[in-house]
Amino acid sequence: MPDDVKPYRHRFPKSIIQHAVWLYHRFTLSYRDIEELLLQRGIQVSHETIRDWCEKFGPTITKELRKREPRRGSHWHLDEVCVKIKGVKHWLWRAVDEHGAVLDVLLQEHRDTEAAKTFFATLLITNEVPIAIHTDKLGSYGAAFRELPELHGAEHREVISTARCNNLVEQSHRPTRSQERSQKGFKSISRAQNFLDLHARTSNLHQHTRTTVTAETRRSNQRAAFQTWNEVALLAA
Repeated sequence: MPDDVKPYRHRFPKSIIQHAVWLYHRFTLSYRDIEELLLQRGIQVSHETIRDWCEKFGPTITKELRKREPRRGSHWHLDEVCVKIKGVKHWLWRAVDEHGAVLDVLLQEHRDTEAAKTFFATLLITNEVPIAIHTDKLGSYGAAFRELPELHGAEHREVISTARCNNLVEQSHRPTRSQERSQKGFKSISRAQNFLDLHARTSNLHQHTRTTVTAETRRSNQRAAFQTWNEVALLAA
């Protein structure tokens, strides 16, 4: 691979670095798990180095993956869950479209109207105004919806949390929960946000690789996802 050179002041080539970062964000693995997987392949690297790779190259990979994402659906599904960072309660706001693709994620300290307005504003930076916005019955959503004139062209639909149409976003929370348990909690809000951003983009990239399609189609989708990741990661490293 002609571009597989060692980044400045790094001992390992880009291919190894990007593969370690991909493993961490694609599967529920700890840094020590990845250290062991690489060692099995004859690559001796510490879990601290793998963590440094994720923190250094992750934001750039996230940015490049965002550029390559297709236009998303016109129905938003929003939800928020509690996560703890150093033992302090924070709220993870998440939005997905009607196909289950993650639109954005945002960690905030509150779940009030201002927090809802901030999340809506974040979504509108990279997405067009949707046809409909599905939320649970949290009052902050309705208040923010009324106060943001940009959203007045959309329909706000409040649903109970167990409704099928809102299961899309609740299911999207599950991998985050698994990784949170694997990490034994997040250690800082900036690291958590960076992880969640890239985790969402990686999930979108592989969204069509585990669906009820033929094995041939699934493998074709997987190869396309691998190719995109490799191109983006080599640019980032």
